[in-house]
Amino acid sequence: MSADYIAFTEAVYKKTGIDLTLYKESQMKRRLTSLRDKRGFISFSDYYKALRSDEQLFKEFLERMTINVSEFFRNRSRWDTLETRILPELVKQRGSLKMWSAACSTGEEPYSLSILLHLLQVKGSILATDLDESILNRARAGLYMEKSLKEVPPAQRDQFFTKDLAGWKISERIKKPVTFKKHNLLQDTYPAGLDLIVCRNVMIYFTEEAKIDIYNRFSDSLRTGGILFVGSTEQIFNPAKFGLESADTFFYRKS
Repeated sequence: MSADYIAFTEAVYKKTGIDLTLYKESQMKRRLTSLRDKRGFISFSDYYKALRSDEQLFKEFLERMTINVSEFFRNRSRWDTLETRILPELVKQRGSLKMWSAACSTGEEPYSLSILLHLLQVKGSILATDLDESILNRARAGLYMEKSLKEVPPAQRDQFFTKDLAGWKISERIKKPVTFKKHNLLQDTYPAGLDLIVCRNVMIYFTEEAKIDIYNRFSDSLRTGGILFVGSTEQIFNPAKFGLESADTFFYRKS
């Protein structure tokens, strides 16, 4: 790691509390070098000086270092398992479900959870968190392009969205159970007593050390019998190490 990049990560940590060293260096450095070069800076030192004085540049930096690729019911077969097996089992144990969509990006994931609650006629609350406030504001607006809805059946799309010139607007009844909040997975306090945590396609960007810490903290956040739902590239090979057991492919139960 170059001295210039090390100094940059230290400065970013002091300013934001975001520890870039806990992300995989090759991926994060490549992404940030590309952004730095695109904006015409030769060194990370010069780039950081600009970030301190230019609010738009700083917002762009935050957006680039967070991963914002999302759609409703991404990897649909896993959501079908959640709907037909996992949620009904959780409801048998608890009448109302307490859920967390961690690293929720632009909101497709927590709103997908809310749609399932509505379809199953289940009561529940959904905390949706992300590191980037501008992304959370987009999520709160609840406006989506056609491509984000490709896994939503037409009947559900017509039931839960309204079409306008700007795209598809999520209905207020689907918004209602969802609370958006800024949260840093690597630093902030985790919620407790959860029935379900959904954190998908994010862990691949963290170092092994950071992953171990996050999985332990997820486990602590779940009540006994609660479920952690991870992404399709994030299978946990030794779940017992975190007090978890396999409930289905990419679903882990707090044992």
